[in-house]
Amino acid sequence: MFYWFLKFIALGPLLKLVFRPRADGVENVPSQGPAILASNHLSYADWLFMPLVIPRMVRFVAKAEYFTSPGIKGWLQKTFFSGTGNIPIDRTSGDAASGALVSAKRVLAENELFGIYPEGTRSHDGRLYRGKTGIARLALETGVPVIPVAVVGTDLVAPPGKKFGRITRPTVRFGKPMDFSRYAGLENDRFILRSITDEIMYEIMRLSGQEYVDMYASRAKEESKKAERAERGEGEERKIAS
Repeated sequence: MFYWFLKFIALGPLLKLVFRPRADGVENVPSQGPAILASNHLSYADWLFMPLVIPRMVRFVAKAEYFTSPGIKGWLQKTFFSGTGNIPIDRTSGDAASGALVSAKRVLAENELFGIYPEGTRSHDGRLYRGKTGIARLALETGVPVIPVAVVGTDLVAPPGKKFGRITRPTVRFGKPMDFSRYAGLENDRFILRSITDEIMYEIMRLSGQEYVDMYASRAKEESKKAERAERGEGEERKIAS
């Protein structure tokens, strides 16, 4: 109830009034039944605008700590994240990636929509990075369709490293459902998993118009930070020398 309250009464109408988000291809999202919504990830605002423009609830996984922290802050976190459709990563499997897969499968088994960011983290420079193969495994093990999604402009609304940027009109594009049933039973073949993931990322790239980088976003972020530190070090050396 909290989710629908935010979407239709409290937060949703305000976001629509201020930002006037556009949506293309909404008809590609099934009106019922399970589906995986695979989106690019430019900003923390992505999870607000993508579900906002379709009538159904979209579920995401979130860190288990958001649901188990003690005290008033912990209670507020748990209430907010559970109330907005997020579910904790199942840690019983031993690691976050496997736990996220278990939690996602539970959502899809309940005939709901599951939202996922194959890049694993937000893009720090607006480019699209290599997808992780967990989405391919999820698609094969559940047999549900994958709908590629592109959000455009959210990195201007909430740029990396900032809580708020400027008011602009973001766009959300939904591609046609992708069926991978031809690979049924091959969820343990790493070459098949990579092929499926790359196919999904290509569709996201086509919808978003982003430049594609064949590197994981986490590694690209780390290399960017190293380059910044090296540049600062060189700048300090030049100051001392002068």
